[in-house]
Amino acid sequence: MPHAPNQTPSILLIGASRGLGHAMAAEFVKKGWHVVGTVRAGAGRTLLHDLADAHPSHVEIETLDITRPEQLRALHGRLSGRIFDVLFVNAGTTNPDPTQTIGEVSTEDFVNLMITNALSPMRVVESLSDLVAPAGLIGIMSSGQGSIADNESGQREVYRGSKAALNQFMRSFAARQAHTPRAMLLIAPGWVRTELGGPEGRLSIDESVPGVVDVILTKMGRPGLEYLDYRGRTVRW
Repeated sequence: MPHAPNQTPSILLIGASRGLGHAMAAEFVKKGWHVVGTVRAGAGRTLLHDLADAHPSHVEIETLDITRPEQLRALHGRLSGRIFDVLFVNAGTTNPDPTQTIGEVSTEDFVNLMITNALSPMRVVESLSDLVAPAGLIGIMSSGQGSIADNESGQREVYRGSKAALNQFMRSFAARQAHTPRAMLLIAPGWVRTELGGPEGRLSIDESVPGVVDVILTKMGRPGLEYLDYRGRTVRW
């Protein structure tokens, strides 16, 4: 997306306190972007705070728990009148025992996971999309495990189901946006060694995130929804 001279592009990055979110914030700052990143209230000092201290003119910190609709409304109010080039939602968790099958998981754990991984990210998109430039990009961190077509090994059943639901909801949102020039993106970052991905992940954060950011930048100006991995390859639905 072209910018007027001296106009700094901006991203509203939901879930930027640590892991992939923080690394994305740092990568965007490195590329000269302005980042408004969110952390949960009460999280204490995070890596995003360190980034903001190092780049005070390029990083702002806001508070949001995406599972709390009243906090989402309050954030929208605080940012009202601002326009971002990109809205990206980085949020996800897994159930306490990811080895459980769908027949074994408790109703409480199932509901909590679906709220965090599928419902809440879409509420963010629905609530904050008016803060995105008409030809901007709206993206969500999905997972290759959200692919139904590629699920040949099973495992992590509830997590897989929550990400497949997220993908379906985003397709419905995109269908309602089909008349617009907006770019929309579901991205699979690969199996990364993070608190969520665990120590056996195939990729380091440094091997994943620069690719994720490059895919976002390449996708800008290309309308419609795509499901891509961190190398820009199409993931099967």
